[in-house]
Amino acid sequence: MKRIDTLLGDITTVRADAIVNAANCTLLGGGGVDGAIHRAAGPQLLAECRTLNGCETGLAKITGGYRLPARYVIHTPGPIWRGGGHGERALLASCYRSCMALAAEYGCRSVAFPSISTGVYHFPLELAAPIAAAAVSACLSEEGNSVQHVTFVCFSQEVKDAYDAALADVRRL
Repeated sequence: MKRIDTLLGDITTVRADAIVNAANCTLLGGGGVDGAIHRAAGPQLLAECRTLNGCETGLAKITGGYRLPARYVIHTPGPIWRGGGHGERALLASCYRSCMALAAEYGCRSVAFPSISTGVYHFPLELAAPIAAAAVSACLSEEGNSVQHVTFVCFSQEVKDAYDAALADVRRL
């Protein structure tokens, strides 16, 4: 049975086939979860990312996990919040869909996501969580998708509460 849940914790310690990195467009590391993933994975991750020539907002690219307990890291640059009138919602949904598609392409059964764009990119959490929950739920229901388990790894109780509420709303539909 396919399932989605939340976890309060550090995504760099999660055992999953793939963890998602809320990256910037260069894919060369940064702050927040991006920096934490790069530090935990070791220098090989940066070396592989240098070969990828960046990534557009809303799309995703995959690398090895190196020193992480995950086999893969899926990197996706989320949108920077600019007031909501610049396609931010559609771009954020595209991040989740692109990651799920790559995970399925690589035969992943478990994927762990951070809260994409809600940190230094200032996407409002109350808008981001429902977008994430709906996009991931829709992908899990697609025929032939190998992913069986998705975890939203939340860095604070506030974020976990938002994702728990968003998932409860999706389940009611």
